[in-house]
Amino acid sequence: MSFRLSQRDKDIIAFVNQFRAVDRDSLVNLFFKQLKSPVNACNSVMVRLYRLGLIERTQQYSPTVYLPVDAKIKKNSQKILHFLSILDVYKQMCTYSVPKHVIVEDKPTGRKGGIEPDLFCIFKGSPFWIEIQRNQYSEQNMQAKINLYEEFFFSDEWRSLYWQPEERSPIFPSVILITPVRYAVNSDHIRIIQVASIHELMEKYKSSAKSQKEARTKTAHSSGGIRINLT
Repeated sequence: MSFRLSQRDKDIIAFVNQFRAVDRDSLVNLFFKQLKSPVNACNSVMVRLYRLGLIERTQQYSPTVYLPVDAKIKKNSQKILHFLSILDVYKQMCTYSVPKHVIVEDKPTGRKGGIEPDLFCIFKGSPFWIEIQRNQYSEQNMQAKINLYEEFFFSDEWRSLYWQPEERSPIFPSVILITPVRYAVNSDHIRIIQVASIHELMEKYKSSAKSQKEARTKTAHSSGGIRINLT
């Protein structure tokens, strides 16, 4: 069978392949919201792509969730909820600025047992590794996770990652923990930010930026507040 894919078709397939599990409403918001009947348009396109064998789907969820054709995920797997939570963080970022160099389940060390953040991206000019904690863990386990980031920091391998800027010194990404609870974790070498959502992150940044601006009017020294550098 011969068929022609539009650029939007190709973009949707690439997006589903990138995020592994994408719900219908997210596709509506990202690809169809400018149309007169976005939900109907999305349903029509997704049914066509499914029938062409270019995407998979599971109707275990409502609305329907779409998967890559070669996805090694069972259609009732809890892993789908994991990928949807990553997608939700991405969508929150898009309400402020579309992230660049997005990598789902990044494995920057290339080795088993190294850091495996749920998401890497450059957001508003700053690089971030994002860990999404849907379940509560012990502080010992969370500190062990942070220790892995410190090990990678001291390896210097991060300096040659492909997204590093050519025109300035390499940057080690801040680590964002998306978590409803706060863990007593710490590091002397990497920046750790604990927030419940990207919206909270942006509120913290706005408050910090305001405080620093006010402090600069009183003293030439830095305010020493939370600096996220979301430029």
